[in-house]
Amino acid sequence: MQIVEKTFAQVSTGSGVTINNLAVTPLVAPNVVERDYLTLDEALARGDARVTETSEAGDVPELRFENRGEQPVLLLDGEELVGAKQNRVLNLTILAPAKSTITIPVSCVEAGRWSHSSPEFSTKGRAFYAAGRARKADQVTASLRTRGTRRSRQGEVWEDIAAKSSRMNSYSDTAAMECLYEDYQDQVDEYLKAVEVVEGQVGAVFAINGQIRGVELFDFSTTFRKLMPKLMRSYALDAIDEQGRVANGKTPEVAHFLAAVAAADGSVHPAVGEGEDIRISGPRLAGGALGARDRVVHLCAFHLPEAGSHGYSRGSDLARSSRRMRHYRGRGGNGSGSMR
Repeated sequence: MQIVEKTFAQVSTGSGVTINNLAVTPLVAPNVVERDYLTLDEALARGDARVTETSEAGDVPELRFENRGEQPVLLLDGEELVGAKQNRVLNLTILAPAKSTITIPVSCVEAGRWSHSSPEFSTKGRAFYAAGRARKADQVTASLRTRGTRRSRQGEVWEDIAAKSSRMNSYSDTAAMECLYEDYQDQVDEYLKAVEVVEGQVGAVFAINGQIRGVELFDFSTTFRKLMPKLMRSYALDAIDEQGRVANGKTPEVAHFLAAVAAADGSVHPAVGEGEDIRISGPRLAGGALGARDRVVHLCAFHLPEAGSHGYSRGSDLARSSRRMRHYRGRGGNGSGSMR
């Protein structure tokens, strides 16, 4: 993946910081031009963007995004959209063209609701937790390869949220991911407060208990500064989930991980909006990048731990979660029936 290798060659690492069991290593690069797009939060605040169901009936894996502004809008992989018939997260990063309406691929993170709470979606400063994003990225890559679509395996997304909720003793009447963040808001915010964005920072590598979990890299430092709180919260929630585990005692090998990402198998597809969708896959590696305007706009890549690792197995935790999903549906939740 030449464009990824070229991008990494322009990046240097800064001094990392460790908060409890989460280590964050900044990635720094020179910025010579101004950002030429808005983030979703910026576009919504200006009234330039509108996110709705695709129709009155709705469709779980797709939403309608309208950009009424003069600038493209960046939608972040895993970014949470709250409201309408059920909360969703973005399946990949998208650069929505100016003055356009597009259909965007999403996953549901609220299995027990299928009724309008609002006519439009909003944001609340959250993203799908990092471990969920890793599995989702792997599923989206497989979907593109086998069916030409950008869909997750929705049932597994619901099961994953239920398993994490069970481990963290967090319960919601609608099996909503947002309940996890609300229940652990104070602890998550402590992680966020401990990390400052440094001058020229365009990304970060995150490690939990001594093991690298993922990298986030953007084209502009202003973009990273805007989106860092959402990303930091997503890794912090996983770190809290895994507190009490014994760290491996090793210093995270950032350079080795970035080299593995650059050397990974890649497939290139026309993007949903502007540019190209670059899928990243390899042994225990999953992710994606958006290439547009002759640069990598955003790259995310995740280390997929071995089966059986806490928080990653589809064994007993997910078996229990399946029973919980049946419980929610039996109480009137329309999770499975709402899929189309």
